[in-house]
Amino acid sequence: MKLKSSLIPKSKFLSFAIAMTLSASGLFSQAAEVYSKPKLETATFAAGCFWHVEDAFEHVPGVKSATSGYTGGIGANPSYEQVCSGKTHHAEAVEVVYDPTKVTYGELLNVFWANHDPTMLNAQGPDHGEQYRSAIFYHSPEQKAAALASEKKLLASGKVKGQIVTQLVPAGPFYRAEEYHQDYVAKHGGSACAVHF
Repeated sequence: MKLKSSLIPKSKFLSFAIAMTLSASGLFSQAAEVYSKPKLETATFAAGCFWHVEDAFEHVPGVKSATSGYTGGIGANPSYEQVCSGKTHHAEAVEVVYDPTKVTYGELLNVFWANHDPTMLNAQGPDHGEQYRSAIFYHSPEQKAAALASEKKLLASGKVKGQIVTQLVPAGPFYRAEEYHQDYVAKHGGSACAVHF
């Protein structure tokens, strides 16, 4: 079928011609697939030993990945031994990549609060040290505002017996922990140092 270009405005004809070319080459469907994928977002939390924190987030629908690592300290790519020494001031943390159309940041905050005791300073259960501190590393002003509102709601609920010591700080570089820390609970079973609040 031959179209008379004089009957179609030039801009529409050009768009039609490009669409037909892309469709014929199969690129149109590839481009449509890329544009239809949801934009993923990142959240970062520290709540004691990262093994149980990672496991808690991995079971949340809408979470694409939860990675154990280190953040909030000085020096790049610290080892577990360096973090445990306290000299780098990093926290054991979990980086959560999620689909905001399936789970909200507020819902992730609920998981964060429920899986540790935010009134314990630099400790969770049997683990003690600055690396086990409670912290929310926010990636945007919206995340910061949501975290503040969530903390206020938790305080108003009466569930907290004591002062919340959770740090609220901007997210910085996140360093993936050694492979043996990844999916630790899935590999070894058990509750792995979990503290439920």
